[in-house]
This record gives sequence, C-alpha cells and structure tokens, in this order.
Amino acid sequence: MTIPNILGDTLTSHFDLIREIEIGLLDKSPSISPKFLYDPLGSHLFTAITLLPEYYPTKSEKEIFLQYKNEIIRTIGVGGTLIDLGAGNCQKAESFFNSLKPSSYLAIDFSIEYLKEAVTKLSGKYPHINVQCMGMDFSKKILIPESISENKRVFFYPGSSIGNFLTSEALHLLRQIKDQAKGGGLLFGVDLMKEESILKLAYDDPLKITAAFNLNILNSVNSLLGSDFNIDQFDHKVIINHNENRVELFIETLEQVTISWPGNSRVLKKGELIHTENSHKYTLKGISELLKDAGFLKTQIWTDSKDYFAVIYAQ
Repeated sequence: MTIPNILGDTLTSHFDLIREIEIGLLDKSPSISPKFLYDPLGSHLFTAITLLPEYYPTKSEKEIFLQYKNEIIRTIGVGGTLIDLGAGNCQKAESFFNSLKPSSYLAIDFSIEYLKEAVTKLSGKYPHINVQCMGMDFSKKILIPESISENKRVFFYPGSSIGNFLTSEALHLLRQIKDQAKGGGLLFGVDLMKEESILKLAYDDPLKITAAFNLNILNSVNSLLGSDFNIDQFDHKVIINHNENRVELFIETLEQVTISWPGNSRVLKKGELIHTENSHKYTLKGISELLKDAGFLKTQIWTDSKDYFAVIYAQ
C-alpha cells in the first residue's frame, strides 16, 4: 500500500490545548471550541450526520456539484495543487480528482489520526497524484509548507464550515487563504438562511446522532484535560439566533454538577449551558461583501434548486 507523505503536525501544543479548554470552562459563560468536536469518534459521527435525511447541507451541496460540475471545472481550470481544509474522510475532494486533475493534493485537518486513515487509501487509488497530509488548527493560522507548489493553488473548503466562525474570524481566515493561494482561488460552500423548522431538524435530528456528536465533545475534553464529565448528566440543546443569523449548539446540564480536573474545578448549575458551536447562515449579498473585504475581487456563485446552499469560487 502506498504511504502518503505526512508533512508533520502544526497543531497547538498539548499544554496550550489544555489551557484553551480551561479558559473556556472557567469563563462566566462556559464554552468549548468546536474543533474539539472532531476527535476520531466525533469525525465518524459527523460523517454519519451528513447521511441523515434531515441534514440538508450535504445533499444541497452535492446537487450543486452534480449539476454544475463542468461549469465549476471550466471556471477553476485543471491541474495544480488542491488544498483541502478540514478534509475529514477526503471524499468530497476525491470526487473532483478525475475532473480537476490535480498534480498534488494536500489534506489538512485537526484530527490527524482520522486523516491519515483516509489519505492512505487515496494514495493507493491515485498513485499519479502527490498525496500529502498534515494536522493543523487552521482556525487560528494557516501555514502551508514551502514544499507545497505555489503553482495554481486551489483551496477547497466544502460543507458550511465557514459558518462556524464569527464574521471577524471568517474575514481573518479568508484573508489568509487569499494570501496563501498565491494567485489561485478558493472553492467553498456556504449555508444560506432559511426557515427555523428546517434548521431545527438539521441540528437536532430524530435519531439523535447530532446530539451524540455534540455530547462527545465531553469525551474529547476528558481525554485531553483529565476531567470527569459524565455525559449522562448533560443534554444537547439547539438555539436559533435570528438576530445573528446563526444556529447555536450548547450542552445543557440536567442537574447541578461539579466538574474536576487536575488543579481546578467548576460548578455548573442545573440548566447551565456550555457553548460548543455556531453555524452562521449567510445571504448571497453578505458573503459577497465578506469576500470583497478579504481581497477576493472575482466570484462565481452556484445555488441548489431550493436556494438552501451556495457553492462559490473566489479569486
């Protein structure tokens, strides 16, 4: 089996990760960064979420890719380096391999162990593509190694992950991508604002897979921090924030609990919320203005038949 080139791990040090979790848990309004949702189990659970009938983003994006694939390819052009942000199982990027014909593919994800499994399979299937991977918390800073060709870099950020960032954070990320693209572009997905009933089902499905995904962040924190969260004492909670045009995910305490970890502890009252994720929903005007502010002067937008979702190529 072909072994991919693993470029290393630029993730924050274990000490810094622990400190980041502690600061969030001890805050007046406790929170845990959404990146901790994606440990190996969390990554698998998210893949399961994308298969749910209620989770429209994956289906809507797939519809766009199928309907407009040739137009997307013509807009981007073939060859060059495909850089996959939050690559996960790499399946979305792989669906473009035969049409985009990249000479190199760099998969980046916070969960490096899950990523290694995916890219090892890709290396065997596509020996003509230089497949590489690395662990990176690109939510803070994008650092593309100098060994990656600057010729025709196309960043690929599918799904609706851009919505996890506050507007200022999204602008910071997009400016970094613009700089690192070296004259190339960004192909990414954006979730559009829609009715509350549709959003509620997408983020609180009847099978409770999204709930399991959200609650699993406590297992991730226990593993890193040495804390004693008991999942049975918490529940998954979704709030639709219309003022901010976003879905907010929380973990709610079902009873008063004291959470302990080496050197510290935190009392959580019954009904207290731990914030885990935002998912902002955009208008086409809003995302176009954000891209312009980030330095992308040329954009092409495709939407699905229900206008639930948009795929954008920005240069």
